[in-house]
Amino acid sequence: MFSRILIANRGEIACRIARTCRRLGIATVGVHSSADRDALHTAEVDRSIGIGGASATESYLRIDAVIDAARRAGAQAIHPGYGFLAENPAFARAVEAAGLVFVGPTAETIERLGHKAQAKAEARAADVPVLEGGERASADAAVVAGWARALAEPVLLKPAAGGGGKGMHVVRDAAALEGAIGTAMREARSAFGDPALIVEPYIERGRHVEVQVAGDGRGEVIHLLERECTLQRRHQKLIEEAPAAPLPAGLRERLLDDAVRLARRLDYRGVGTVEFLVAGDRAWFLEVNPRLQVEHPVTEEITGIDIVELMLRVAAGEGLPLRQHQVVQRGHAVEARLCAEDAALDFLPATGRIASLAFPPSGVRIETGVRAGSEVTPHYDSLLAKLVVHADDRAGALDRLGAALGRTQVLGVTTNQAFLQGLLALPATRDASFHTRSVDEVLAAQREAAAQVPAEIAAAAAAWWLADERRRSLFGAWSSADVTGWQMHAGDDPLSAVPAVLLRDGTRLRPVRFGQADGDGALTVQVDDARVRIALRELEPGAGDGRWRLAVGDGLETLGIAREGDALFVQARGQAHTLEAVAYLTQAGAAKGTSGELRTPMMGTILATHAEVGQPLRAGDVVVTMESMKMELKICAEHDGVLESLTVSAGQTVERGRVVAVVAAAATGAA
Repeated sequence: MFSRILIANRGEIACRIARTCRRLGIATVGVHSSADRDALHTAEVDRSIGIGGASATESYLRIDAVIDAARRAGAQAIHPGYGFLAENPAFARAVEAAGLVFVGPTAETIERLGHKAQAKAEARAADVPVLEGGERASADAAVVAGWARALAEPVLLKPAAGGGGKGMHVVRDAAALEGAIGTAMREARSAFGDPALIVEPYIERGRHVEVQVAGDGRGEVIHLLERECTLQRRHQKLIEEAPAAPLPAGLRERLLDDAVRLARRLDYRGVGTVEFLVAGDRAWFLEVNPRLQVEHPVTEEITGIDIVELMLRVAAGEGLPLRQHQVVQRGHAVEARLCAEDAALDFLPATGRIASLAFPPSGVRIETGVRAGSEVTPHYDSLLAKLVVHADDRAGALDRLGAALGRTQVLGVTTNQAFLQGLLALPATRDASFHTRSVDEVLAAQREAAAQVPAEIAAAAAAWWLADERRRSLFGAWSSADVTGWQMHAGDDPLSAVPAVLLRDGTRLRPVRFGQADGDGALTVQVDDARVRIALRELEPGAGDGRWRLAVGDGLETLGIAREGDALFVQARGQAHTLEAVAYLTQAGAAKGTSGELRTPMMGTILATHAEVGQPLRAGDVVVTMESMKMELKICAEHDGVLESLTVSAGQTVERGRVVAVVAAAATGAA
């Protein structure tokens, strides 16, 4: 076994690999970018070496810098984790050429399986059913467009050099094809260093089932059962489970056999995942991920096998530590990916500083690469943590995961926590009637009937905001404890006649009025037309963990509250809410689209500008394209008009909320 390895990754997977190494007595060396200097993974390894700038292309994707770090540290092997260089055959070859061991498949295997088009040819040769199309890859947009037009719509564009759902786009309309190809290629280049795409037919209502395989590189291959990964957004998984939800008779055995046969054909070394699209009792090969998967913990939970240890032992030349008959399923496991993103805004990634972070102390396995105080930047994936539970059966595992999410507190950045809870509770999730578009359908239903934050919770958030304004401005307008808004009372009404603040709750602006606080700190707050008497006190004074005790009448409950700018993050009753405090006097300009100002939805890098000052625009025209968390975002004109100003240029880094352009209303220069 190795005595020292370098982990060529970051975040939760770097921490996960380091944990197994500690148990095995292997010293660990990490790497970090300038943005990750204080990241959690740098503290989880024995030593961490800086390898470049904040963006992945300046650091984690630099083969020379990673290998140089391994040499300087005296590492014997490099574990790539997932993403970044994990599926790069040039990296695997460079590692071996440097006299080090690559903990993963051979470079030849990565070339044959890691590139999706070639993987399909290998699957056909192994007599594994393959979906039509996708056997060729190209970085020429015109060539890709020709392939897409030859298939019936809808089609799926996929980066040939990597997985994880990054850069994948469904095209249902020929008019959108050219733009989608450009976006997919840029995202593929950013994530994997290769813009080449393949094109496949898109199956609207299929399931995503994958098989974990492991081989010794000398012909011995086993499977570690299968996983269900059907619940996805933007082709990236949200909920994973092992084993898969019920499958038609005989299909599970066919999938396991097909996966092993394909891996055995290639004398597969290490671990990999063979992915299938399932519709009814039919299944088609999709791709192979020749690396460790994000969702590997659910397989570990039902088999008792440490997959990272298995990888290390195979790479060290020890062979497979077990045989097929020793792989035994025990119960059911489910994993949820907790991400910094806003489900209500089409899963727009979110950035910011994590003010408070707390997970249940028991009953759940936590894989995370962040802690309180961590900065969520636009440079990397939005994954914050994985919550994994195990139970005797599927229903019990779903129940436990829902409860664990309800006891999780993340303050300071918007997350998909509440959406995950709702997803777990869906009848289609419970009875396994889901498909890969289930998340889209859930979102459509939620937009039709979005629930408001309860009045007493909104009142507590507003009261906390008022107190925070006083703390921030000792001599400002809110500094006196007697000042609770516009002090113009209506007759005997103790509340101000004019709202002190507006809370943006989804698409609604909810007016808030305050009464004066009593000696014990209790006060009356009106949200919309609902009045509530509350008292709010820090649960553990001085702890700074964002936990507060709310008293409403005779009831007491604990809340989590934090703030970033005007955004209020509230954790209450097992649900996470994000509200925005809007000053009353700016209400006229707070409605979307009235000012003509186009602002960045989050921190990121400007990729391109698409209009010039003085140019007529129509509502929906793209003015600026930016990139954040490996995703391309388009900032569009919200009404007809003319571009009055443009304040950014390509390559510029911008903060969230930055005004990048102003579109004058049509009346002053319409298109």
